[in-house]
Amino acid sequence: MEALKRTPLFPLYADYGAKVIDFGGWELPVQFSSIIDEHHAVRTQAGLFDVSHMGEVTIEGPDATACVQYLITNDISNLQINQAVYAALCYPNGGTVDDLLVYKQGEQKYLLVINASNIDKDVDWILSHATGDVTIENVSSKTAQLALQGPVAEKVLQRMTATDLSEIAYFTFKDDVEVAGIKALVSRTGYTGEDGFELYLDAAEAPALWEKILEEGKADGVVPCGLGARDTLRFEARLPLYGQELGPDISPLEAGIGFAVKLQKEADFIGKEALQKQKEEGVSRKVVGIELIGRGIPRNGYPVYSADAAETDEAIGYVTSGTQSPTLKKNLGLALIKADYALLGTALTVEIRGKRIEAVTVKAPFYKR
Repeated sequence: MEALKRTPLFPLYADYGAKVIDFGGWELPVQFSSIIDEHHAVRTQAGLFDVSHMGEVTIEGPDATACVQYLITNDISNLQINQAVYAALCYPNGGTVDDLLVYKQGEQKYLLVINASNIDKDVDWILSHATGDVTIENVSSKTAQLALQGPVAEKVLQRMTATDLSEIAYFTFKDDVEVAGIKALVSRTGYTGEDGFELYLDAAEAPALWEKILEEGKADGVVPCGLGARDTLRFEARLPLYGQELGPDISPLEAGIGFAVKLQKEADFIGKEALQKQKEEGVSRKVVGIELIGRGIPRNGYPVYSADAAETDEAIGYVTSGTQSPTLKKNLGLALIKADYALLGTALTVEIRGKRIEAVTVKAPFYKR
């Protein structure tokens, strides 16, 4: 059996009471105290996440902009230095290779932030589909990433740096910011539905910065958070998780992230033709929000049926993510279902352990700050 990969912060996990799990080949903390407590901390104060398992790839050179334009669904033709965009990498059939963030670091220099479980696959894809005169480097192993998320994130982090953090607007970043004497790229994109910052830094310096942030934020209620809370937080904000709302057989349009697909951009991109066709004809499936009326929690993979379906009828889709929402105290899910049933207020059932439980389509995101 292959050994699980570890982030530079692994040696500190035990000091903070982490319960670790295998997450896509990584040994990561699912929780430090409890998922619910960590979730509420991020919604009311702030939580610090180790997201060093995420991948980072740099693309630079005379043709970097054209190369990135060809690889991604979003349009970076007007992107300014120190701005970021959310996008997808697609297969020619419109399915999703990955969803990612693209940071513009220079006129012809970009940092791509990709999902941990997809690093090898994405790097292979990027290398085999790159165009023009570019240098591509996978810097994942030498880069750590910490995410400080929640209403007090700016207040706490501001005490640790001379850089004015209010100047870092949503989806922008600053390079070489000194935080407690440690240099980091500091961005403001978030994956929790709250305000907050991501700090990309040299892997060797991550443990020291982790401890300094937690020490500085102690009085403000900042706590270490694991993957469990990260998942419930992103779920309430309807932010997709690759492998659930997105995948090789799910296009960005089906997943509901059409805002990151710019079919009108002049540059051709991989998957454009297939996505154009989907847009014109209308998608046959959609990811929608659902709420269970009967007892039970919708979980990934549970079949979804029309409320009128007979016992022998086929499912109209399946649950991609679901939980009891810690903020709203409701049993909610995201489900990929036939578009005909996606209208708000449509009655459905979800099969849980052989029983069909009443549900209804509802508006998502479920939570907005």
